[in-house]
Amino acid sequence: MLKSMTGFGRYESETAERKITVEMKAVNHRYCEIGLKMPKKLNFFESAIRNLLKNYISRGKVDIFITYEDFTEGRECVKYNEDIAKEYFELIGKIGNQFNIDSSVNAVTIARFPDVFTLEEQQIDEGELWSFIENAIKQAAENFVNTRINEGEHLKNDLEQKLDGMIEWIDFIEKRSPLVVDEYRNRLYAKVEELLGNTNIDQGILATEITVFADKICVDEETVRLRAHIKNMKNTLNEAENVGRKLDFIAQEMNREANTILSKSSDLDITNKAIDLKTEIEKVREQIQNIE
Repeated sequence: MLKSMTGFGRYESETAERKITVEMKAVNHRYCEIGLKMPKKLNFFESAIRNLLKNYISRGKVDIFITYEDFTEGRECVKYNEDIAKEYFELIGKIGNQFNIDSSVNAVTIARFPDVFTLEEQQIDEGELWSFIENAIKQAAENFVNTRINEGEHLKNDLEQKLDGMIEWIDFIEKRSPLVVDEYRNRLYAKVEELLGNTNIDQGILATEITVFADKICVDEETVRLRAHIKNMKNTLNEAENVGRKLDFIAQEMNREANTILSKSSDLDITNKAIDLKTEIEKVREQIQNIE
C-alpha cells in the first residue's frame, strides 16, 4: 500500500492518575529522521519509544511531541517502620526492668515516637507507566499512518494519470517518426531534381543518405524502454510499501530516455512531445519525493 511521507496523527488519553497527549507530523525526507520532544521525566523511555516507532515509520522527517501530566505528584503515603517500633518497645521494657518500674505501653504511645510512621511520596510503577505511554503512541502512530495512506492513494491516482498521458505522447512519437523519414525522402528527391534537372540520379547514393538519416533520428529503442519503465512504475505503485526510492530510480531512467529522444529529434512535433514528456516526468519525480 502506497504511503505519502507527509502525515499527521494525534491521540490523547487521561485517567485519574495521569494524562498524555501525543502528536506526530511529518514531511518528506531522503532518510528516516525522528525528532522527539517530551518531558525530561520520560527520557528513560526514549529508546523504547524510538524502537516502537520503527514499526510505523521507514522514511520521512517526523516530529513527535509528547506532553504528560502526573496527577499523583505531591501525593504522600504513610509508611509503618516495624523494626523501629519493635526496637522502641524492647527498649522501653528494658528500662522498666532496669529501674523496676511499670513499662507497659500501648500502640498509640509507640506510634508517637519519631520515625515509627513516616510520610513518603508514592513510587511510580514504571511498567504501568510504560504501558500507558505505549498505548498512546501506538494510537497516535496508527492515526498518523492512516493519513499517510490516504494521501498516498491520492498520489498514486495522480501518478497513474500522468503515466497514461505519457503513453499517448509515446504513441504519437512512434507514429510520427516514419512520416519524418518519408518527408525527408521527398524533400531530398525534390532538391536533387531541382539541382540536376532530368539528369540521372544515383538511387544508391540517395538510398544511403536516407538510411543514414533514418538511423540518426530513430527512437524505437528509446520508446520501447520508456514504455517498459512506465509499466514497471505502474506495477511498483501497487507494491506493498517502501517503494519511494525504487520509483525515483525508475523516474531517472525515464528522464534519460526522454532526453535521448529530444536530442535525436529533427522534427518540431516530435520535439514538442519530447519536451512534454520531460516536463511530465519532472512532475512525476516531484511527486515521488513525497512517497515513503
